[in-house]
This record gives sequence, structure tokens and C-alpha cells, in this order.
Amino acid sequence: MLQLNREQMICLGALSLLLLTCFLGITFSLQAWSSAATELAQRREVFSRLEARSRSGINAPGRKTGAAPAAAFLEAATAGIATAQLQAHLSELAGTHRATLISYGAEQAQREDAADFVRVQATVEIAHSALQALLYALESRTPYVFIDSLTLAPPGTQRAGADPTLRLSLGLHALWRRGQG
Repeated sequence: MLQLNREQMICLGALSLLLLTCFLGITFSLQAWSSAATELAQRREVFSRLEARSRSGINAPGRKTGAAPAAAFLEAATAGIATAQLQAHLSELAGTHRATLISYGAEQAQREDAADFVRVQATVEIAHSALQALLYALESRTPYVFIDSLTLAPPGTQRAGADPTLRLSLGLHALWRRGQG
């Protein structure tokens, strides 16, 4: 029988511990790699399903692309008439929401604008409580009106205890279609 002295026993124990540590390190590395590969495969599968669904939704043969209703456009012979129609629409909405249209002016078409946009700048005084309803009505009804810029400021004087009034400066654009209007 082989007799080991104390030094040889310590060296053999250290070697065994080192081998065990290496084995565990390799095992944990392979497990982490396997989980990462599985997760990647699952994500790729989900991505490919979403990509296929989006392609089928866009290019579906039975699917019709929705066209905007005629009421979505300001139909007029000239951009000036379309601008006047937009002013009338804004005045009507302001009256409905107990607001006062203070000033209104057409803006020059911007270089990146298509020929079917009408741009305006308007200033309105409105009660704080009616502000959200006015903005919602502007962007959710027909004709389609889009708010490009919005600035809120308190007017010069306020009555104590009343619903605060705000001065609202709006940059708007609407869709315009050339017609007999």
C-alpha cells in the first residue's frame, strides 16, 4: 500500500479542489450559454411571428386601405377660401366652447408642405375648464385639423374666484383639397 506523507496529501487535496472548481466553472458556463441560446431562439421565433403578422396585415389581398372621408378636407377652389373655411370652423368651435377668437391669420406654406395644406396662426381666450374640450374637438372632428404649436399664457387681468381664463396661441394646419367649393 502506498503511504502518502502530509505534504503529498495537501497537494493531492489542492489538486482535487482545483479540478472540482474547473469542472463546476465549465458546467455553469455551459448552462449559461444554453439558457442564452434558448432565450435567443424564443425571441427570434416571436420576432418572426410578429414580422409575418405585420407583413400579412399590410399586404393582405382582401384588405382595403382606408381613404379619408370627404368631410376630412377643406374643399375650396383656392387656398384663401380654404383658409377662410378653417377660420369659420375655428370660430364655430370657439363659440361652442365659450371661447373668444382674438386674432387669426394665414401662414405661408412651408417648403416641406405639400400643396394640400393650409396653415394658420390663431389666438383664443378660453376658460381653463373648457381648454381640453376645445383641443379635443379641434383634433378629433372633421375637417382634419392638426395642432402644430400651442402656447398658453394668462391674460392681463383675472377676476378673483372665477374659472381662470387663458390666452391660447395656436399654430394649426388642415388638409385642403382643390374643388369647386
